[in-house]
Amino acid sequence: MSNHQILNPADHGTLRVHTEAGAAYGDNVMASLAMPAEFREVQAHYPIVFRRDAETGKLAALALFGFEAGENLFLKGDTWDARYRPLAMAVQPFLIGRPPAEDTAPQVHVDMAHPRISATGEGMRVFDEAGTPTPWLEMIATRLGDLDYAWQQGAAFFAALEAYELIEPFSLEVTLDNGSVQSLVGFQTIHEDRLAGLDGEALHALMAEGHLARIYMVLASLAQFGGLVARKNQSIALG
Repeated sequence: MSNHQILNPADHGTLRVHTEAGAAYGDNVMASLAMPAEFREVQAHYPIVFRRDAETGKLAALALFGFEAGENLFLKGDTWDARYRPLAMAVQPFLIGRPPAEDTAPQVHVDMAHPRISATGEGMRVFDEAGTPTPWLEMIATRLGDLDYAWQQGAAFFAALEAYELIEPFSLEVTLDNGSVQSLVGFQTIHEDRLAGLDGEALHALMAEGHLARIYMVLASLAQFGGLVARKNQSIALG
């Protein structure tokens, strides 16, 4: 269960955070949220797919790390085998908190129940002896700001996909080297036929808002499934 607290030196002056990769730190996950603003970096390493929230119906983009729950094929012991991690993963265990008042600045929160919280005195310090944020925390705060801005900005991208009906169900089934069949269902991707059928006015509108480039980045990212399958075969072969 999460334990979100507003980060402050009085309560968290000695807080340390594990920054290395590892299953013990919550990295053994199948996917992470990916913001449209970071699609250029994400598509170079991971397939990008969409998922619709069962309750709200809203779309979100995901970077896929594996084919099943708890599987991260980029995790090699204490190493993350890719040059880029989605912002939603890179900022953990921190998050943005929004006070009720609309004109109040967002606050940095920390999940004290997150496995990255150090209980042994090891890890990266959050505040120095004087209670001043460390350079590492300042870097995290910048990433949190980028993530928050990207989240707000992404709403227009998803609205455009809905408006032009550019989403369709996506499934994948591949036969692995050992003969087993790996399936992936429940996700959505770009409807290429509808995209190709858009008129010049629609394409210009998408391009003017910066959406068209990101749509093509999603399509380009699907080529990363080949690498993901190769990682799965290697994982099976190594036992």
